[in-house]
Amino acid sequence: MDLQLKDKRALVTGASKGLGYAAARGLALEGCRVALNGHDPERLSAAAQRLAEESLAPVIPVIGDITDPDIPEKIVKQAVKHLGGLDILITNAGGPPPGKFETFDDATWQKAIEGSLMSHVRLIRAALPFLRQSPAPSVLAITSYSVKQPIPGLILSNSVRAATVGLIKTLATELGLEGIRFNSILPGWTETERVAVLLANRAQTNATTPETEKQKLAAEIALGRMARPEEFANAAVFLVSPAASYITGVMLTVDGGIVKGI
Repeated sequence: MDLQLKDKRALVTGASKGLGYAAARGLALEGCRVALNGHDPERLSAAAQRLAEESLAPVIPVIGDITDPDIPEKIVKQAVKHLGGLDILITNAGGPPPGKFETFDDATWQKAIEGSLMSHVRLIRAALPFLRQSPAPSVLAITSYSVKQPIPGLILSNSVRAATVGLIKTLATELGLEGIRFNSILPGWTETERVAVLLANRAQTNATTPETEKQKLAAEIALGRMARPEEFANAAVFLVSPAASYITGVMLTVDGGIVKGI
């Protein structure tokens, strides 16, 4: 299938590693012109160089911390300046820390809201004028399967990411007549740096090892294993592509079957 992504212009945030990088890589390999965002200059530069070498296409690094209220608009404008416009926006941010309800104060909750909700709000708001000029505009928010099935020990993520899903679903309705598609992808347990941190935290809490915790999680997944980043990316790339032109307002789980609800 031709995903019709050749020369499309995409900005992916939180893309120097993990799921964001996987999505950006998938887009670049399909012929997209990609702007990568991250807050660590050294890591971002290395990721952009690695992706440019693999895809044989220019990759634009755009530095900035999207949890800072003043940064999302600057990131979008810088990406548009280099790309000449914007067709695809993938909003992704590092998840909040693990822990139980009584361990978090108001400041920690507010930080989670800034990172896992308001970063999406601000990026989309800044990108809308440019997306309106695109013949095939698409927005994809990376959240978590926890919005459908809460994950123990992740109350911040469970709560705040649910608000992001509500945002995306509402925007799909509000802006559908303008032809702008809004979807969210809900990844399950995927072999990324963040998941390694979460497994280490579980191992410490349960006095086990990360490998033991990984095996326990795998037993809950219908396919019996965690996802590879490229498996997540394949779904993300399809959703933002013109080939998915009649799909909007979807909250797609890419979780190997761990969500048990119908």
